[in-house]
Amino acid sequence: MPAIYDGETVVARAVLLAEAARLLDVPVRATEQYPAGLGPTVPPLAAYPQAVLAKTTFSAVADPGFSALLPAGVSEIVVAGCEAHVCVLQTVLGLLGGGRRVLLVADAVGSRDPADRAAALERARKHGVEIVTSEMVLFEWLRDAQHPKFREVQKLLK
Repeated sequence: MPAIYDGETVVARAVLLAEAARLLDVPVRATEQYPAGLGPTVPPLAAYPQAVLAKTTFSAVADPGFSALLPAGVSEIVVAGCEAHVCVLQTVLGLLGGGRRVLLVADAVGSRDPADRAAALERARKHGVEIVTSEMVLFEWLRDAQHPKFREVQKLLK
């Protein structure tokens, strides 16, 4: 993460998503690209996933263990991570092939070079991935200000 442009913001937004997911009982999964060489999930995020897939394929979907990673019946997947133009892009394009709604959280993805991130977001959009922000996701999960967890999620935004 130290090499990722604006990496602190990317991690902070991913933590925001993960914390809201925990409050709202939304499953959280993680993949790690070659953790023996690149390291595991960063500490601020490590406690959130209920399952983690270590992989060497750039697209998580191409890994033989990927199908077991997702809970049964999942039709919508919210994606955050690094690097936007490699693993994240290849994964979201692969997810589209499975007929799922794929949301790529623009403020929770990063690359070393901002131009690579921008190109990845544009390419993903052209292929049908929905480009969203972390705050958009939180309010879509809540759907209504009367949601019993509304105030708790709202506090995460302050």
